[in-house]
Amino acid sequence: MNEIRAITTFVRAAALGSLRRAAVDQGISPQAASHAVMQLEKELGVRLFHRTTRKLSLTEEGQRLFDSVKPALATLHSALDEARRSKEEVGGLLRVSAPRSLGLPLLWPCFEAFQQLYPNVQLEVQFDDHFTDLVTERSDVGFRAGPPPSGGSIARRLMPIHLIVCASPEYIERNGVPRTIEELAQHRCTGYRRANTGKLAQWQFRIGDEVVYRDVPCVVCVNDTEMETHAVLSGLGIGQLATFNATAHIRSGRLVPLLTQHIADYGMIHIYYGHRTEQPLRVKTFIDFMIERLADNRDFFLDPSELRVARTPQRRAR
Repeated sequence: MNEIRAITTFVRAAALGSLRRAAVDQGISPQAASHAVMQLEKELGVRLFHRTTRKLSLTEEGQRLFDSVKPALATLHSALDEARRSKEEVGGLLRVSAPRSLGLPLLWPCFEAFQQLYPNVQLEVQFDDHFTDLVTERSDVGFRAGPPPSGGSIARRLMPIHLIVCASPEYIERNGVPRTIEELAQHRCTGYRRANTGKLAQWQFRIGDEVVYRDVPCVVCVNDTEMETHAVLSGLGIGQLATFNATAHIRSGRLVPLLTQHIADYGMIHIYYGHRTEQPLRVKTFIDFMIERLADNRDFFLDPSELRVARTPQRRAR
């Protein structure tokens, strides 16, 4: 027996005073409505209606059941209607997770623009440098830098990430530039300590067809990529920055790319989520919005031709 259907039929019949009217109200046959109520009476072991050919009235047990279930049934129908509206209205709670490194330079301006367009969405953002399992953490959408996430999620590539050695013109004027990877040891360099492991990140370089890793001594070490970018911009040292942090500053001349023959790939930025057929409209709308804003957005990575023509100053290290 479908208990919810039977209780709904019972409540509508009691409210309308007729099983036939209850059947029309629910879009079922009178026979189905009568059968549902009879099954409910059999299940409960009590008679719910006094029936005559002209009249339908509640028994004492039926009245008690009606008074008890009517408010609960109204609450249930209200909840179901709200769930259906989530497929039609862009509103409600939206949980997003992302690495801290992507927050300010890349994602936050998009979040602000989305919030302005859809003010009825309550955006809850968790910046965490650990990989977020959407099911475990109850997140709707996640972002990740590097390799694509696994675990059954759908992942869309947004843009490539390259690691570029950079310095400010002021630093270069004072200290010159390294011509080789080994000459970095003669310079003041910045470092990034990974928030999820506590380890100092090695610098990565492409040499031929291989990527090699080097421990580069640093004079300034931070656990925030945005702060490391500021340290390099202020001339405190040479840093290896991701393109989503460095691109705008390189184009404006505030940073100069160095050792461009050794730029390393660092995978892609991905947006990932569960199966779209099961998602509320607010989640689908957010995914489409972010993909439209960020997919292959040249504001955050350099074209190979830009790197080829990057003019490295000729001043040698002192």
